[in-house]
Amino acid sequence: MIHTTTLPVAASAPLPRSLWALMAGNFVIGTGVMVVPGTLNDISVSLGISIPQAGQLITAAAILMGLGAPVFASVVAGWDRRRLLTLALIWYAVLTAICALAPSYTALLPLRVLAVISPAIFTPQAAASVGLLVPPAQRGRAVTFVFLGWSVASVMGMPLSAWIGNDLGWRWAFALVALMALVSAAWVWREMPNSIRPAALSRKAWGKTLGSSALMFTVGVTLLMSFAQFTLFSYFAPYFVQTLGMGGGALSLMFLWFGAFGFLGNVGLSRWIDQIGAPRAALLMMGAMALSLLLWPLGRLGFWQQALVLVPWAIGCFAANSAQQARLVSLSPELASATIALNTSAMYGGQGLGAALGGVLIAQGQMLRLHEVGLVVMGLAMALSVWAARRTMRD
Repeated sequence: MIHTTTLPVAASAPLPRSLWALMAGNFVIGTGVMVVPGTLNDISVSLGISIPQAGQLITAAAILMGLGAPVFASVVAGWDRRRLLTLALIWYAVLTAICALAPSYTALLPLRVLAVISPAIFTPQAAASVGLLVPPAQRGRAVTFVFLGWSVASVMGMPLSAWIGNDLGWRWAFALVALMALVSAAWVWREMPNSIRPAALSRKAWGKTLGSSALMFTVGVTLLMSFAQFTLFSYFAPYFVQTLGMGGGALSLMFLWFGAFGFLGNVGLSRWIDQIGAPRAALLMMGAMALSLLLWPLGRLGFWQQALVLVPWAIGCFAANSAQQARLVSLSPELASATIALNTSAMYGGQGLGAALGGVLIAQGQMLRLHEVGLVVMGLAMALSVWAARRTMRD
């Protein structure tokens, strides 16, 4: 096992090159996760299924990722992270390529579930490795930097998927993700040092994690926050088509706009999180998303009105989860493998719940009320976040 140095290192010191490879891996993982929401309209038309049925691809994948993250964290506890993360990306490439060839929805659904084993492994294990790659003074910045890949995916990956899906079809968007996963696997293999092995997740470690009210309340915040977002986020593409009549170009531009502000939000957070503290940063980002949900009906007035309403949500979307990751690592660095796995599980579990509930509401003709549900759940997430922070101070 590699141990971090005991010499003092400034928080502003350059980050190791291996973190760039992990950030790129998260970019590919994020693009692959968001390729379905970005191409949902074309998947629906191409396979002859309804929008709610196509949305079940998101739900099923999220359930696997949510349940799988803590299970896989235990299974791969002793693996060298260079090999583990490289293999996860290769698996992603192969299964996503096979998904692109799926002849029907019934074939695509199980293949998609198998493909997302990789996100259930890569994102939490990349974050858990950070503590062994940088000193404590850089930990918050390093975790948010690695998670920056998801923000970059929203800037480039999701708009590109939407554009390719509209012009060439969803299969080509999946094929692009497969190619990027292969390239990213080679990068991770080249840059990650050998013998990076976070502490094994013993039964005692899991007991300490699950028995900590501060940790579990914080994980609960991620579950509710993700639930709130994906009730509507999963159906951005059909929503914008229905309310504003957007074509493929306009839809890609809207996703690009959203992603650009998401990227800026995460970059800004990575620079300030160690100064303002992860709990306060998470609350601020959730407040920004709640503001967008509150103002959401104003977006129906036109393209640019919708774009402006999206800005606070975009700023908070990925930054909030970065803050949650850093919050958990700071609370208990020695339990990071377990807590990050649970946090990832909560994030994907929230996605599944949100996509499922959103699909039910759309099937009942309630697409225009998705934001109301999201706002209520986001309020609960913020309240729980405040409670978790106070509980942590008392403990």
